[in-house]
Amino acid sequence: MAKNSKRTRGAREAIDREAEYELGAAIKMVKDAATAKFDETVEISMSLNVDPRHADQMVRGVVQLPNGTGKSVRVAVFAKDAKADEAREAGADLVGAEDLAEKIQNGEIDFDRCIATPDMMAVVGRLGKVLGPRGLMPNPKLGTVTPDVAGAIAAQKGGQVEFRVEKAGVIHAGVGKASFTEDALETNVRSFVDAVMKAKPSGAKGTYVKKVAVSSTMGPGVKIDLATAH
Repeated sequence: MAKNSKRTRGAREAIDREAEYELGAAIKMVKDAATAKFDETVEISMSLNVDPRHADQMVRGVVQLPNGTGKSVRVAVFAKDAKADEAREAGADLVGAEDLAEKIQNGEIDFDRCIATPDMMAVVGRLGKVLGPRGLMPNPKLGTVTPDVAGAIAAQKGGQVEFRVEKAGVIHAGVGKASFTEDALETNVRSFVDAVMKAKPSGAKGTYVKKVAVSSTMGPGVKIDLATAH
């Protein structure tokens, strides 16, 4: 144990909190400092020069991480008849219509993502107050209101990540696990950063991205030189 904590301390002391590191070096530092007894999530945090209270400065979107997130995702699908069968075959964890809506109204929210066919939005719309605050409301712009339920389920389970800027202008998301290879994490980080860059809103002025950092669940943050990350 002493040996392990000594190694962790050494890995953390090697990180200069003020310096910006090349992406590969930053990922290596994060992996070295991830010494918890569980497989830590590697997270990215991007500080943006936007004020999301203004509609023209909102940053939101989805990105497919090439190497997945390493997290198993439970998907609920609002669909009927043939589309419900299609959803079950595609691996949905929960499928239903009014019955599923009733469970959700009663506080049974045993899923991480929610998909709906367009004809089910009248039912889903009534759940806005429950699903909205949890970020689970199906949305056509995010590909979660669609007749292609099989494709949407595959995307959600295969590493699709939604991002949305918070009040302080920060976006953060999980981009993999500490057990991933350095290459896999680098590729995922680049894909995420590229997606956020492409989502730059019309109202953003001056320097769009102020700071990018990566960390593991229990580890310290490591700043990245943006030029090396996309």
